[in-house]
Amino acid sequence: MWTPQGSVVIGDDIEIEDAKSLIRSEIRQHRGERSPRERSSAGEAIAAHVAELLTRLGPIGTVAAFAARPSEPDTGPVFDLLHEAGVQVMLPMLGPGLSRDWAFYRRGDTLGEQAPGRPPAPSGPGLGETAISRADLVLAPALSVDARGARLGQGGGWYDRALRYVRPGVRVYAVLFDDELSEPELPTAEHDRPVDGVITPAGVHELGDD
Repeated sequence: MWTPQGSVVIGDDIEIEDAKSLIRSEIRQHRGERSPRERSSAGEAIAAHVAELLTRLGPIGTVAAFAARPSEPDTGPVFDLLHEAGVQVMLPMLGPGLSRDWAFYRRGDTLGEQAPGRPPAPSGPGLGETAISRADLVLAPALSVDARGARLGQGGGWYDRALRYVRPGVRVYAVLFDDELSEPELPTAEHDRPVDGVITPAGVHELGDD
């Protein structure tokens, strides 16, 4: 379980966004110290747990996922698993005017950086902002998640806005390293969207009230 270090003390008299920023900086620093081997091993283990989810939650025809940044658990093994299972994979991309969009990703497709700081993305064609509503399962990036399902993202609010289009009953899981589950409650704002669970190399963690 992750606990804040140094000057980050959740619950102090500090603005929510300032607290989030401090926690993000700390977790990003720690992620930057992880080896490529650790990220690769994490991705392989996470893919095995996604396979279990496909069996437990099925039938799953489409998964909304994400292409990992270099510091995140490798999502390549997850893509391979989904393709071998005949599951369609949708990834986020930038649409016209930097709008939110989605596109299908097929094995062998090129993933590129559409804008500085953005994760790798398919080239399209775009499916529209609401295309995540096609997904039967959502795998979302995160920096940390607490026991309530409160998710700390990269700070742009991209997923908080995208998740409102997820169909009722479709489960959303954040993908993390094992030690990024937060023991204290994370600071949250009104617009933050909780997740149903977390997938780490150690397993699937169901969260919240469900």
